[in-house]
Amino acid sequence: MSQLERNAVGLREVVFQSICCMAPAAAIAASIPFGAPLAGGALPLAVVFAFIGILFTASSVGQLAAHIPSAGSVATYSAIGLRPWVGFLVGWAYVAVEILIVPLVMLQLGYTVAGEWNAEQASFSANNWWIFTVLGCVLVAWLVYRGIRTSAKVGVILGAIEIVIFVVLGLVLIVKAGGNNDLAVFTPKYANAEGFSGWSGVIAGSVFCLLAFAGFEASAPLAEETENPKKNIPKAVMIATVSIGALYALTTYAAAVTFGPEKFKDFAAYNNGVPWDGVAKGVGTIFWVLVLFAIINSTIANANGGANVFTRTAFAFGRAGALPASLAKLHPKYKSPANAVVVQLVLGLIIALGLGFKYKPQMAFGIVATALVVAIVPVYMLANLACIGYFTKHRKDESHPVIHILIPIVGFIFLIPGFFNAAGITGIPGLKFIVSLSAPLTYGAYAMGIWIVIGVIALFYLKSKNPKAIEEVATVHG
Repeated sequence: MSQLERNAVGLREVVFQSICCMAPAAAIAASIPFGAPLAGGALPLAVVFAFIGILFTASSVGQLAAHIPSAGSVATYSAIGLRPWVGFLVGWAYVAVEILIVPLVMLQLGYTVAGEWNAEQASFSANNWWIFTVLGCVLVAWLVYRGIRTSAKVGVILGAIEIVIFVVLGLVLIVKAGGNNDLAVFTPKYANAEGFSGWSGVIAGSVFCLLAFAGFEASAPLAEETENPKKNIPKAVMIATVSIGALYALTTYAAAVTFGPEKFKDFAAYNNGVPWDGVAKGVGTIFWVLVLFAIINSTIANANGGANVFTRTAFAFGRAGALPASLAKLHPKYKSPANAVVVQLVLGLIIALGLGFKYKPQMAFGIVATALVVAIVPVYMLANLACIGYFTKHRKDESHPVIHILIPIVGFIFLIPGFFNAAGITGIPGLKFIVSLSAPLTYGAYAMGIWIVIGVIALFYLKSKNPKAIEEVATVHG
């Protein structure tokens, strides 16, 4: 079996692989504001709540990555730390997550560009969003097809640009707010959305904040292509998580005090559903242009990073025999999983265009986002448990009660409310503040539930017909 290209990227590239998969500019512009109708002016607190759970989870992933360098990443961690069959189901869910990344952000690219174009030139219809969605999907497929060196270098450049733009704008907005600066936005005081008051709103809003952090672990699937992966992957995961967490807190605070925390529940609908462009216009035309550029830049970077993760995870499962072996076929020159790239492109277009035309692209974004959270949060929760299992079973001499037990437990607990909220599970004792989302957002959760059921059926089929494929998920090829 062919191998992925060894030592192709270094620490800088894998840091930005994680950063780009979090898509900070796109998350600031869309994912996080999607929580405003739920958390209201307490959205900055929802960001912090999500960050705490993700930070502890990032620690667990980093600890595992230091010992298990594999393209299978979280699937391999769970297979070794818990059970091979758990690793298979984690990988099954993770594949779905990464398939959805591309249509998610390409929907955002489509409605953002078409909406702004329509605002400036009414003769251009906002219904032409699909043109930009298709072009974006094709561009990303080409970048990933060209191999990890090309796509990783592009990720570094795009990621750096979007971070600089939003840091500068966030600081300008805070200065401009003057006496309106109010740290109470980091409390439930302004969680005033109807039906989501107080902590109910904070937790509900954190669902979309969790989505904004999704991808922090995306450097891990590049372990077999990274220089000194046992050292660089854990560093990349933590650097990306902390730096982008700080960026989210800064920019969400800046938006809240600029727009007004009392009316922040209306922020997501501001400026025809592109609120940050509207805020930037209030500062100056140059900032509007920069923000629009950063959003477009970020969607491309995020889709590029997500496609890298999907193709490497599909490669690892194809190699193991848990998915069709054709997904493990590498391009002879670029060493990219060529067939997996094609699968990503086709499915991405079908999902984005199908949901976009059915529900309009903004709502389609929310549906896909909910599906992502329902799938990725359990993956992260199991990564915490895998950390405990790995160090208590395989590395007892290195096990630390705080790093390898307490921190994973805290990370696990902080992720529970977000999962229940996205999945529409209410009435849980001690979690009465959770309020279920409404249709059609819930359709994403139902679809992901069906996908997991299919995964369980596939698991039993493989156990009967090819049990070695399940055990292979726990094999490290790094």
